[in-house]
This record gives sequence, C-alpha cells and structure tokens, in this order.
Amino acid sequence: MMGERQVDQAALFYEFSIERHVPQDHLLRAIDRFVDLSEVRRDLAPFYSSTGRPSIDPELLIRMLLVGYCFGVRSERRLCEEVHLNLAYRWFCRLGLDGDVPDHSTFSKNRHGRFRDSDLLRKLFETVVRRCMAEGLVGGDGFAVDASLIRADANRQRSADGTDEVDWEELAATRRSVREYLDTLDDAAWGAASETRPKFVSRSDPAAQWTGAHKGHAFFAYATNYLIDLDHAVIVDVEPSRAIRQAEVGAARTMVERAQDRFGLWPERLAADSAYGSAEMLAWLVHDRGIEPHIPVFDKSARTDGTFSRSDFPYDHDRDLYTCPAGNELRPRQRVYRTSAPLVDDDGMMRYRASKFDCDACSLKPQCCPNAPARKIPRSIHEGARDMARDIAKTDAYTASRRERKKVEMLFAHLKRILRLDRLSLRGPCGARDEFLLAATAQNLRKLAKMVPAPSPIPA
Repeated sequence: MMGERQVDQAALFYEFSIERHVPQDHLLRAIDRFVDLSEVRRDLAPFYSSTGRPSIDPELLIRMLLVGYCFGVRSERRLCEEVHLNLAYRWFCRLGLDGDVPDHSTFSKNRHGRFRDSDLLRKLFETVVRRCMAEGLVGGDGFAVDASLIRADANRQRSADGTDEVDWEELAATRRSVREYLDTLDDAAWGAASETRPKFVSRSDPAAQWTGAHKGHAFFAYATNYLIDLDHAVIVDVEPSRAIRQAEVGAARTMVERAQDRFGLWPERLAADSAYGSAEMLAWLVHDRGIEPHIPVFDKSARTDGTFSRSDFPYDHDRDLYTCPAGNELRPRQRVYRTSAPLVDDDGMMRYRASKFDCDACSLKPQCCPNAPARKIPRSIHEGARDMARDIAKTDAYTASRRERKKVEMLFAHLKRILRLDRLSLRGPCGARDEFLLAATAQNLRKLAKMVPAPSPIPA
C-alpha cells in the first residue's frame, strides 16, 4: 500500500553519526590512511605570533586543499561551499556536522605568508613520497623525466611586445607576480635559461612564456616537470619552469640532484625524449652522476641534399681522427702553426678538417663538399657520452625504457583531465610551484590509495 505523506516536523534531538554516512569504499577513506600532518604544526610554529586570537587550524587548510586537488575543485570559493555541503569532505577535514568552514580568503593569506616561508607544501609532498617508498612503490632503479605545458592566468590582450621597454620596477610595487619574476631572472629554470626575448610578455604574469608548442594558437604557459619512478609511476619530484627546452633540461638536473640529496635515490638509468638529448645533458648524466641515458641523442648532422653525412665518417678513438669514404683522414689540425688557435670553440665543438690537397684530387668531392674547398666534421667535447647513448639505444633495455616512459605522459593526462589542472589559478613562479606541488601530492595519494589495499576489518 501507499506510504504515509512525509511531514516536516522538527525533532528535539537527533542521533546522527557522520562516520556511518561515508561509504567504506570512498576515495577519501583510502587517502586518509596516508595523510600524515603530524609535522605541520612544528614547521609552522615559528611563523605564528604568541599573542592574539587563535588562528584557523593549518591542518584543516591543508586537508581542504588536498580535497580540492584530489577531486578537481579548482576554485577555492567553490571548495569552501563543497566542504560545507559534502559529508565525506567534512569527515576528511575533521569538521564534524557543526564545524565552521573557513573563508576562502584564508587560503591566500596563509599561502603568501606562512606556507611559502616555511616551504610547507614541498615538505608535504616529500612526506608522501617517503610513504610511497615505505610501501615499496619506489624501486629507484629507473627514472623518467618529462615536461608538460599548463596555461597561465594571462592573456594576449594585456601583454606587451617583447621589444617594448616596460618599467617592471614600477609594476613590482603593486603586483606580487612581477616581484617574483624579477627575483628569478638569474635562475637557471627561469630568466637565465635563455637570452632570447619572447614575442610577447604578460604584464600581469611576466614569468609565463609565450609559446606555440602545441602547433595551434599560441598562449602564455608554464611547464610542470615530473621525475617519476618507472616501477609504479610514483612522482619522485616536481619542479616548475619556463616553457622552453633549456629551462626544462635545467629543471631535470635540479630534480635528479634533489632526489639523490633528499631521498638517497641513485637511479641506474634515466628515460626521456630527445629534448633532453643534448651533449651537455648526456655528459652530465654519464660523467657527473653515473646514470645511463636512455635518451635519443639530439643530433642534426644528417643531410638531405644527397651529400655524405657525419655518420658516413667513422671515428678512430685511438688515433683521434675521422676517415672519409675515400679513405682520407680528417684531423683537428692538418698543419702546425707558430701560434695555434684553440682546438675547442666557445660552443664546446672541435673541427676535424681534411687536407685540401686530398679533397681536390678526390673523385667523391661532389658528394662530400661540393661548395667548400675541404670537408670539416664538427665533434663535441662530450661526444663520448653521445656515443654511449647511441650504443644504449641499440639494446633491449632501451626499448623497454622507451615503452615505460609513457607512464609520465599518462600522469600528465591524468593531471589535466581528472584533476582539471589545465590552467593555473595562481600567478607567478611561486604560484605555479604551489599548484604543481599540491597536484603531484594528490596524484601520489591517489596512487597509494589504489596500490596499497586497506587492512581487513577485525571481526567483533
């Protein structure tokens, strides 16, 4: 039969347990097992006054930020509304039913002050990485590195031409992002990465790079750089940089060094794409860090005009010379001068030259150097590391590394499609760093929740 009509009658007492209304298979229940905020108060204690009114609990702010980044809630104003209404969010934030949700402006106040001064978000990320290591998700034998572009909170209409003179000191007096830009002009991942002026510079966020790397409409962007372990695709380190290749290579070095210093991880191999295959990067990996580069060599020596390429000239390591297809030798010097020029130029390249006498009498000259009196072969001082990378590229281990390297690209897809971090909400290098750290922390927490099963409940 039909049930009775429901009548809204206020009761004097209610018995309600928020614990019973959060499903056992909810993502936040799985994540909560790995959230360790025991050091937050100790790290932030020097940045609070000993007098005045009690502040908002910093652990509450961190938990709310984790909720936002785990579930793709990009607006902090929207996040406060969701935490106020959602029982699972309230349970995770330890608010109960009657706990007050802080105002959205509290996040900005703490982010620009205590959180950045104490480097709290970096410490939170590293705490989660150590938990991944304790759970056996980080092998430490093979790493992969890559970068992905994230749109900045800047637009073309309010930008200046790269050749225009802009009084950045005046803008820095009122804009935090401009002050951060001026502070990073000498950093390898920012201003010092390249002296080339971009076509446009944003007045609101000048550290963002104008780029057309996606082969479509150009836009202002930052690069988020991931260093991951190849066993379970755990993000070992994350670093923001300008959206250019030189800055991304510099960020990769920083992450490898920091992983070794902070976690004691010394990988045997590093997988990456050809953007990281420059001679300097390969030499740094091989000679300075002892890491096998499973990286395609960045090489533009192949010719398409029908003449011989550099690969047609075998190199003799013992005699330090090249041999041309006709059997003649190319040496760094063909004659002895009273005052000899340096063998290595400013770009770290040596020139191996053939004898003009040999080239004039050679029948292969039209296929070798038709427009030059003699053939010259440039060789980098780091060519030994490049040769090692070429030899590794012929092995089965290299093929496996190239296949496993796709895991970092899947993390970037997850970052943009699931966590919805396809455009930054914060400006400046510090804002990009905060967002990338929180997003990587959320991805590692979701990885822990997926890979580490919950303990079985003990029967009564």
